[in-house]
Amino acid sequence: MEFFNRLGSAIKETHELKGFYHDTLGETDRYLAVNKAREFILRTFSRPYEQASLTDADRQGATHEEFERLSRPLLASSPNAVAFSLIKVGLRTGGRLSDGIRVGLETGFDSGSTLDYVYRNRASGITPLGKLIDWLYINSIGWRGIRIRKQHLEWLLVRTIAELQTRDMPVRIVDIAAGHGRYVLDSVKGRTAGVNGIVLRDVSDDNVKCGSALILERGMERVARFERGDAFDRASLGAIEPRPTLGVVSGLYELFPDNDAIRESLGGLADAIHPSGYIIYTGQPWHPQLEFIARTLTNHRGHKPWIMRRRTQAELDQLVEAAGFQKIDQLTDDWGIFTVSVARRVAA
Repeated sequence: MEFFNRLGSAIKETHELKGFYHDTLGETDRYLAVNKAREFILRTFSRPYEQASLTDADRQGATHEEFERLSRPLLASSPNAVAFSLIKVGLRTGGRLSDGIRVGLETGFDSGSTLDYVYRNRASGITPLGKLIDWLYINSIGWRGIRIRKQHLEWLLVRTIAELQTRDMPVRIVDIAAGHGRYVLDSVKGRTAGVNGIVLRDVSDDNVKCGSALILERGMERVARFERGDAFDRASLGAIEPRPTLGVVSGLYELFPDNDAIRESLGGLADAIHPSGYIIYTGQPWHPQLEFIARTLTNHRGHKPWIMRRRTQAELDQLVEAAGFQKIDQLTDDWGIFTVSVARRVAA
């Protein structure tokens, strides 16, 4: 029943056949099961195909229900509550020996500073034990997937830049929530001659400061600048000048459950991006540590529990399409946790 309830289709049925066991289609009275299946198949295929709208999945459906469950506190005496409480104590005591965990505790485990630390992929800490804890931390399945996501972002950035150049279009990049901006700067390093401009934006003053320092460190101040900006302010995004031809939004939408905010952000990108330009966007349709993260880690917004609502890839792609983009490609890690997609701005 848990499997059935999680099925994304709005058209589904369940039937209980008394006296049947696991080999449903091998039972003596299997005609009962076959008839049920046949009726459903014929009825379903007699209808014209209709793609279910998922743009309101933040208000109803499996991922909404999952988010609501994770948002509710556990019964204090339950085994899971006790286990997660012990883990939280461990993170705030011995975990501080790890440089990475300490950055997460201070800035939030979803912050630009944390991601920049994970991208560097060098274990460090206080004492050899702290370095071991840090190694285990940065090699957890989620952070390994994040580093692959960075690789996929860089590959698609390089390829999309080449596509713009092939079409004799200017290469003007904007990243609307850049963190420290490392992946964009790494992607264009050594290719700045073909890039007309890079605008990195973030709402965090600390990220703006660190990202600006990274631009100077790379000697890229001629082509790149970092400015403060809200990725969910449609008017601010739409007013970016000169008009970008390639927008990047990475690791942002996964942190916000509300689709109205995502619509505003994508609408701003659609207003900003030059016709026939591109956006590269990331998704997180699944995560094996979703409850662990929600119960033990804090986010960058007031150090509150880091509770994420998963968006299926279909939901995210529908939101992107509704904003005026046509998806053309996608890369996914081997575990199916993080996706990186490319879409072209459709001329109005």
